[in-house]
Amino acid sequence: VKVKIPFGNKYLDAIFSVPEKKPTYGVILTHGAGGDMNFPQLVSLAAYLASHGVLCLRFTCKGLNVAYRAKAFKTVVEYLKLSDDYKLSGVFLAGRSMGSRAAASVVRQLSQDDDDDGFIQGLVCLSYPLHRPKLQSKLREEDLLLTRCPVLFVSGSADEMCEKQLLEGVVSKMKAPKKIHWIDKANHGMAVKGRTTEDVMEEINAQVFSWLRENVQLEHK
Repeated sequence: VKVKIPFGNKYLDAIFSVPEKKPTYGVILTHGAGGDMNFPQLVSLAAYLASHGVLCLRFTCKGLNVAYRAKAFKTVVEYLKLSDDYKLSGVFLAGRSMGSRAAASVVRQLSQDDDDDGFIQGLVCLSYPLHRPKLQSKLREEDLLLTRCPVLFVSGSADEMCEKQLLEGVVSKMKAPKKIHWIDKANHGMAVKGRTTEDVMEEINAQVFSWLRENVQLEHK
């Protein structure tokens, strides 16, 4: 279901992947710095979640400024929260690369609000860009360290923007419940020599769903 979500004086393009049965939980998903919501990994994950009973709303926001992207993400969260069509108990915020930075920023902002009502259930970071390539001295860890809700990281062990030991170091300092799933030998784009894209996406999708299920009471399908 395609929708346009009002954002300032324009609209964000978004697509709902709706399960057959009435969903209790949803995932809001966005893309990295390049591309849009039709990035194959996102389309694959959205379809997988919907087929397993989880509503997925993915959206496009082209800005390359993280604060702007976070603002757009917040708008989408509010939109889904107030939606009459889908009465959800809670949502997980998810993003790929820069989208996961925006998601982390929103989770931190909303968890620090006084009116935090528990609508945000958790955060899923796909290929979280912990640092720029070859610039490991500046870590983008602030939002992660201040996050309180459960966080799942799915990263490639050969990701040039997220060195394995550095992410493990940040995660060990996090107060929130957290889990890292490493995709062996995958780079930032989740490409692995000798494995098909579909094969890698299946691994990611299954990991994300099983983690969601551990964190909320989803029916086992």
